[in-house]
Amino acid sequence: MRKNITTIIIGLAVLFSAGLRPISAHESSISADSLYAYNDTANFHKKYPWRAAAEALGINLGVFSFDRFVMNEDFAQVNIHTLKRNFQKGFVWDNDPFPTNLFAHPYHGSLYFNSARSSGLSFWQSAPYAFAGSLTWELFCESEPPAINDLMATTMAGIALGEVTHRLSALVLDDSKTGFARFLREAGGLVLCPIQGLNRMISGDMWRVKPIHYLYHDYDRIPVKFNVGLGNRYLADDNHLFKGEYAPYLNVGMVYGDIFNTEETLPYDYFTFSARLGLTGNQPLLSRINLIGRLWSMPLTTADRMNMAFGFFQHYNFFNSEEVIDGSGRVPYKIAEVASAGPGLIYNFPAYNNWVGLEQRLFVSGILLGGSYTDYYNFIDRKYNMGSGYSIKNTTIINFLNHGSFALNVHYYQIFTWKGYENKDLTDIDLLYLNAQGDKGNAALTVINPVLELNLGRHLRLNLEAGYYIRNTHYFYHPDVLYRTFETSLGLSWSI
Repeated sequence: MRKNITTIIIGLAVLFSAGLRPISAHESSISADSLYAYNDTANFHKKYPWRAAAEALGINLGVFSFDRFVMNEDFAQVNIHTLKRNFQKGFVWDNDPFPTNLFAHPYHGSLYFNSARSSGLSFWQSAPYAFAGSLTWELFCESEPPAINDLMATTMAGIALGEVTHRLSALVLDDSKTGFARFLREAGGLVLCPIQGLNRMISGDMWRVKPIHYLYHDYDRIPVKFNVGLGNRYLADDNHLFKGEYAPYLNVGMVYGDIFNTEETLPYDYFTFSARLGLTGNQPLLSRINLIGRLWSMPLTTADRMNMAFGFFQHYNFFNSEEVIDGSGRVPYKIAEVASAGPGLIYNFPAYNNWVGLEQRLFVSGILLGGSYTDYYNFIDRKYNMGSGYSIKNTTIINFLNHGSFALNVHYYQIFTWKGYENKDLTDIDLLYLNAQGDKGNAALTVINPVLELNLGRHLRLNLEAGYYIRNTHYFYHPDVLYRTFETSLGLSWSI
């Protein structure tokens, strides 16, 4: 399934400064039952499962109609013969581009998920809608064979992105506002979570002013730390210090919730999220997403005032780049961890002498679907391998309180490509039915990412960041490849 991905992520920075605000003096004098929408038991907790199903179906019909009747895409020329063939041939590994398979499909899945989430269903109740929406699309809305990788990415990563966008939109909504301020908040919520915006439009909540139950997020219950940064990035070509390209970037990031809070324990009551957008035409608009969401956790007993929590976490990571202009022709990196979950341990130490504190995060996850750049596989629109495996992630954060912080992120991915193509006679095969994960083998991918932040004021920070990428790929039928490269960036960020 091919879709233009030049939608979406820009809205992540919209109106956060308006949404992340303290409770006013007037509001602080009103009981919490009157402030927050989730305390309106007569309306907020209603569930509309059939509306959600109709919206998920409507998403597919709308996208299909656009592809077929406006864009006149070949893959949208569906008829009774293509439907019969889809059921007879079954699922294959497709050859769509890296951002389509490993980002656009997850975003599409988030729309299915939020058709249910914004209709009053819980996290777990909404998850089947992502699967059903994806399965329906793959079988009935394309003339090309249904893709097993699309089903996995759209479902699992769609759940992750869907819950995050659902919660982000709640940060900016405030039904007590009127006029242009209300318009900006509703526009921000619509960009961040389109399906919820659509439902608010249908119900009339988008313009209805409420004297009570008008806030959708309680920062005392679930604190949020948000930052947005601008700067310049240097991306090295083939690991050369003076052979690469410079480009401006926009970073958005947040820590949502408190992992050590034993009262707010629903899925994604705690998550960390960051995204980087490239602001020039050569490199991808979306170059990086890192998301870790807590599904379940429990506190562990410690001594000396140290906090510790063990839990089960969902992961979505996406690193994307293209060839450097006038460079060697080699792609610096393409790494994706799309359908992944596993245990994690997070602990922190109290500040020593009120000057320095330490936080440690360690995760191990099983990867059902991942992707990495390949040196050989190149069919239709795909030059990357897909597969399964595991990942290990470590983050060490040293906080210098009023002075700044230093973080060291180390990611290691091992992705195995089991289903190759090397023993097939390609002369008589329709490449749509090649059904290969890529070059048979495995890739060890390491990302080392130190980040230094220095406080310049109450909210303003100077950011110095680096990324070192190592890919060691073992191929069964081709020579092995060891590739290294790096990037650096310098910028300013605003933190709330």
